[in-house]
Amino acid sequence: MTTVGILGGGQLARMLALAGAPLGLRFLVLDAADDACAAQFVPLLQADYHDQAALEQFAGRVDVATFDFENVPAESAHWLAGRVLVSPNPRALAIAQDRLAEKSLFRELGIGVPEFADVDSRAALDAAIARIGTPCILKTRRLGYDGKGQFRLRAAADADAAWNALGAQASKVGLILEAFVPFQREISVVAVRGRDGEFRTWPLTENWHEAGILSASLAPAIVDAAIAGKAIASARAVAEALDYVGVFALELFLADGEVLANEMAPRVHNSGHWTIEGAEASQFENHLRAVLGLPLGSTRMRGHACMLNWIGALPDANAVLADPCGHWHDYGKSPREGRKVGHATLRADTPAELCASLQRVGTALGRRTQVDPVIARLTA
Repeated sequence: MTTVGILGGGQLARMLALAGAPLGLRFLVLDAADDACAAQFVPLLQADYHDQAALEQFAGRVDVATFDFENVPAESAHWLAGRVLVSPNPRALAIAQDRLAEKSLFRELGIGVPEFADVDSRAALDAAIARIGTPCILKTRRLGYDGKGQFRLRAAADADAAWNALGAQASKVGLILEAFVPFQREISVVAVRGRDGEFRTWPLTENWHEAGILSASLAPAIVDAAIAGKAIASARAVAEALDYVGVFALELFLADGEVLANEMAPRVHNSGHWTIEGAEASQFENHLRAVLGLPLGSTRMRGHACMLNWIGALPDANAVLADPCGHWHDYGKSPREGRKVGHATLRADTPAELCASLQRVGTALGRRTQVDPVIARLTA
């Protein structure tokens, strides 16, 4: 029986393990936390990601390895790759971990990106502001996610505050200044590439955020064919340039008819959770198929779907479970501000049915502000 090793034991590893059970797979997760939620279902090797002895033990117990979040140290993935097949490859992980390297790759591939500049000193910040203009966003090059490690500058006079907030990180993880994009919509391409180079995408997803954290995702996104084609072509170009194997997401801004790349996630992605119930093969199943060299499953949709993220604490499950379109996912985590603790997916055969479900669930849970933007898109 094949054992898949996962660096990281969060909810993505948990959902990978659940998807792998019908395939007859076993799993081992390595995580620094003793309460990693994936460990409720699969064996856990608790250790720091830099612990070479633990990595050696991990490599000896698995047939292939992958990861469930992008901040796994790239050097650990490189070390593992000398002992066991690691997918996606460590180069893809390293580039996705560095916003400057990532944006530079997009530009080299002819993919539109907001203006950006490397910032390694206060003088460099002033020069970047002068070139890019305001508003703009100062970000850490590494380790930032869900809105963390960012400071928005509305005017050049905000440079002092921005540097006070993030300047100490310049010598540690690096900084990048990016032009602010007044985008109308955000979409993501969730894609998979097999070992043999086969490339597939699920229908595009439109996303809404609250305080920098994904709040809701709608699939299929309602966009014209030209935009969809450009988005998918961009994802394919990234996958081929990185010789990527597995699932990844490319996040894009739509601004005045232009498609601009924001970032990529070298893993299964929050905006693809709807695929569990809404597609013939989920992102989790297809990621496992890809890293094991198995034929990829169909990415065809089953109707229409909306994923609602639960942040901080779970609402009452009954409203979702009682709904004919409702599917509930509890990650087994303790409540904490800003923490992703679960999600629900509403799946229906028609947009009208999905709207009705969103109205029922949103009203019952007192979450109309979360569902109303999705309803507005469906009924526009």
